[in-house]
Amino acid sequence: DVMALLNEVSARVDEVSIDEAFLEVSGAQRTLGSPSTIAELIRARVHEELDLPCSVGVANVTMVAKIASTLAKPNGVLVVPVADTVTFLHSLPVGRLWGVGGKTVSSLGAIGVYSVAELAALPPSRLSRAVGKSNAAKLMALAAGQEVRPVAGRAAEKSIGSERTFDQDLSEVKVLEQ
Repeated sequence: DVMALLNEVSARVDEVSIDEAFLEVSGAQRTLGSPSTIAELIRARVHEELDLPCSVGVANVTMVAKIASTLAKPNGVLVVPVADTVTFLHSLPVGRLWGVGGKTVSSLGAIGVYSVAELAALPPSRLSRAVGKSNAAKLMALAAGQEVRPVAGRAAEKSIGSERTFDQDLSEVKVLEQ
């Protein structure tokens, strides 16, 4: 299944649903390549082995990766480089941010805020009056591209090993060194 395939790519897989997950791939880069290469590998394997379309968002912030994946649908990859995270976020409507539903969109619209860039430019006190102090702090963090949901998963690999079993026991040092 999809999750088994993703768990082969990274030790840090955070399942969100039956067909959606966040992967922390920094440990896989040495063997598999850049994050965008890993994304294309995942898409290809899901297509070849499971005959399913697969959209992948690549970013250093889980929310940004999720948004990128949504924008890459139905079967693409969208990479948001670290340096472009805030610019990418600021280009979006506020409703794209995690936890921003219809009520918050209406509250922000009432004060003329429709984009993430407009949200980020608001004085914190004005935003707090519109959506509450706690929600305002969360929204400002999201608009700044701060990580609010780090990827969990099982413990990261500490090393990689390889072994070879011979048909007969060997004891000669010269043969073993080879």
